[in-house]
Amino acid sequence: MRNKKVTFIVQAAVIAALYVVLTMLANALGLASHTIQVRFSEALCILPVFTTAAIPGLWIGCVIANLMTGAIIWDIIFGSLATLVAALVTYKLREHKFLCTLPPVIANMIVVPFILRYGYGIPPVYLKGIDVTIPFNALTVGIGEVISVCILGSILLRVLQKYRSVIFKND
Repeated sequence: MRNKKVTFIVQAAVIAALYVVLTMLANALGLASHTIQVRFSEALCILPVFTTAAIPGLWIGCVIANLMTGAIIWDIIFGSLATLVAALVTYKLREHKFLCTLPPVIANMIVVPFILRYGYGIPPVYLKGIDVTIPFNALTVGIGEVISVCILGSILLRVLQKYRSVIFKND
């Protein structure tokens, strides 16, 4: 019993650390916080398919990464909550190999545009006189998430599936 708890804590900590390191790498390359955000760390959002330890690991990793990249408080709180909700839904969809990649995309498309517009004060985008800032940001965030989660995450999912019994043997 104790061994299982230790394994859970270690897996969550490793996932959180990987999330932070991969976000910092994307940030250093200028990919983590522009119009189309491609955070390599978001590929890890498929990990709840393999272990429940990924749920707190992703959430804590997102909180730390947002703190380290200078995010505003609203981004730290609501961006991290979006990651937590996405991880929970991904876990529920773990039997569906493609559907499990969608919760992070959808959660971030819903939450991040509001953070960008009202938290960071991204200037409004107008199309024929209509403010389309939120839908535009949802589209750009969605593009980055599809690259990070649906493409890179699916590759990671396929690779980890081969080693599931070795890496995630307690789940």
